[in-house]
Amino acid sequence: MTDLPLDQVRTLLAVVDEGTFDAAASALHLTPSAVSQRVKALEQRTGRVLLLRTKPVRPTESGEIVVRFARQLARLERDTRSELGMSGEGEATRVSVAVNSDSLATWFLAALEQVPQDPPLSFELHREDETRTAQLLREGLVMAAVTASPEPVTGCSVRPLGTMRYLACAHPDFVARHLTGPLSEAPVVVFDRRDGLQDTFVRMLGADGASPVRHAIPSSEGFRDAVVAGLGWGMVPEVHAEPLVRGGRLVSLAPDRPLDLPLFWQQWRLDSPALATVAEAVTAAARAFLR
Repeated sequence: MTDLPLDQVRTLLAVVDEGTFDAAASALHLTPSAVSQRVKALEQRTGRVLLLRTKPVRPTESGEIVVRFARQLARLERDTRSELGMSGEGEATRVSVAVNSDSLATWFLAALEQVPQDPPLSFELHREDETRTAQLLREGLVMAAVTASPEPVTGCSVRPLGTMRYLACAHPDFVARHLTGPLSEAPVVVFDRRDGLQDTFVRMLGADGASPVRHAIPSSEGFRDAVVAGLGWGMVPEVHAEPLVRGGRLVSLAPDRPLDLPLFWQQWRLDSPALATVAEAVTAAARAFLR
């Protein structure tokens, strides 16, 4: 038997979302035993372990596939109810998107402003590094993502958005104090431990990577302000860097050596009016802002 019973699929999703069998049972108005039996039955039907029984539970790689299917099924069900006029009055359709911090701080919110609100939509944004946003798609946590990956996640479509340009910048006093030697030895500002832009830029210059003396500032605005404050040098989005360079608050360390980061839009391959509307607005805003 190859079909996936929908009650079992929905139960698996509830366990993942709620984190425990007991919490899922409460949300579904079932007993914990019934929830456990449904998940076990689904695992027997698929022939795979779908959940790691940790606290909170976590889906296995096979479980992520079923979770993604469950979320897509829920999305189609909500869209169908809306088209049939069965949604509650004023009920908003939720659209979950993974987006990197620099896009969120520059152009992405302007895109959402252009999304029509009839019928109403509500946005759930997951901020993640552009190299990891596709993973949230793969796990079924979001419906779409701004990502650096041109390789489509299984079950998703991909389209290019454009290129975000970064400039290596530092405060003038920092330049005088620290940049009498190689850039690779100067203190550096990074977004977090996964931020590899500064290392990539230094490798472009022929060194092995940026300095191990690093200040981690996990917000786009805070990152920019830390560079302006002279804590270290860093790769600042061009749109933020240019006015600061013109005003003398930052120095562009290599004006002829920008770092360009291609961005892509990936989304579930679903005939979803809400998702299509958001994709059109995002694509148009990216075309206007990105290179």
